[in-house]
Amino acid sequence: MTAEPGRGQSLKPGDGQPPAMAPARLRRLSRWLVEDLREDLVALYVESRATPPGDPYRCPSRQNFLNRLTADMRRPGFAMVIAETDSLTGCAFGFPVGGDGSWWLGFDGVLPRSVGQLTVSGNVFAFAAILIRPHPQDRALARRVQERLLTDHQASLGATLVDRADRPTLAALRSWGWLDIGELRRPLGTTTFRALVLPFGERTTARMEGLVTVPGDGGPSAA
Repeated sequence: MTAEPGRGQSLKPGDGQPPAMAPARLRRLSRWLVEDLREDLVALYVESRATPPGDPYRCPSRQNFLNRLTADMRRPGFAMVIAETDSLTGCAFGFPVGGDGSWWLGFDGVLPRSVGQLTVSGNVFAFAAILIRPHPQDRALARRVQERLLTDHQASLGATLVDRADRPTLAALRSWGWLDIGELRRPLGTTTFRALVLPFGERTTARMEGLVTVPGDGGPSAA
């Protein structure tokens, strides 16, 4: 799974930079509507995944993205929220994490206690992708689509896995408030992922305060 980065910073009007984005409308899509928007979603994926010059990380291909989307759409509870103005400007999609904890299979070390407790209680939603068109206001838009999915599913914690070589995505997620809690590798898999969580709500944020993470050090302390 990969989450897709935004790159913008807020800019003042009249400074020669792109104009402010018109307020985006958020819309929840059914599986049938997602099928109708496949080409638009691929175009958004390509635009949001522009790799910085000199970055050695190679983003998954368009077809790989479509394959992952098709697989995720079959999962129970799959949901997608899109943001649009006169065109598609962003989206996020994912599915609820099962209370059996199997989503965390392959986690290196001990899963933080607070994360495990929220998983068992059914309050965790896994983000398969967050796609945001690069723009000065992209961080605010990313927060909106993330919070909409968490609210719709009454989830208090977002979770996602990112290839540890995908530094632009990791940097973007951390700038949006995601916490890096350690590494995970699926059995028989070849990719090592960073596991990140996004607390939602004051009580969950307070529970996450005990998480201490230094990216690359093997994970956080249990909290």
